[in-house]
Amino acid sequence: MNRDVRRLLRDQRTNALAAWAVVAVVAAVVVTSFLSGDLLWAGFAAGLVALAVLPPVLLRHRNAMLPWEVLLLAALPVVGRMFATVQMTGNLAKYLSVAAVALIVAVELHVFTPVRMTPRFAAAFVVVTTMATAGIWAVVRWGADLLLGTTFLLDPALSGHAIEEALMWEFVASTAAGVGAGLVFAVYVSRQVGLNRVPEDVRVQQ
Repeated sequence: MNRDVRRLLRDQRTNALAAWAVVAVVAAVVVTSFLSGDLLWAGFAAGLVALAVLPPVLLRHRNAMLPWEVLLLAALPVVGRMFATVQMTGNLAKYLSVAAVALIVAVELHVFTPVRMTPRFAAAFVVVTTMATAGIWAVVRWGADLLLGTTFLLDPALSGHAIEEALMWEFVASTAAGVGAGLVFAVYVSRQVGLNRVPEDVRVQQ
């Protein structure tokens, strides 16, 4: 990326436009997943959109968006899952998506609230948040299976032991993805990347 492009993306308005473009892509995933009958994934992607637009909605400032590269990192696995042709690829996208939610929450707390995290605490926070999100995601799928008769988690073709083992491996994979996202956020915190692209009137000063 040349110097002129980097300078352009540091501009607050340009960053907001790029961030809104990423949100629009994820919103398209919501619609596509809903129309294809993948309601659970549509709900997950919708939750990602809601998190992304939370700052500008609450602060009533359309430029109060997270740095575009943070949203892009979160959007890539969500979009990639739509084109996954192998089960392993789809699962990887799912784990990375869970970690992406934790990353967005952590960055929003760091940028738009008085909370300030050291790099080590930031990494640990994202890992723990990822594990918590993975747990919530498992409960949501379990609830859908009980109430809607789906087989997201409770597959009749699998034994109870097989389901438990698969779920534990999901938690392991989600934790590994969380470690990766935690390291990304630790670098973000240590370099304070993107803070100059958030309008000063909505950014909480340290």
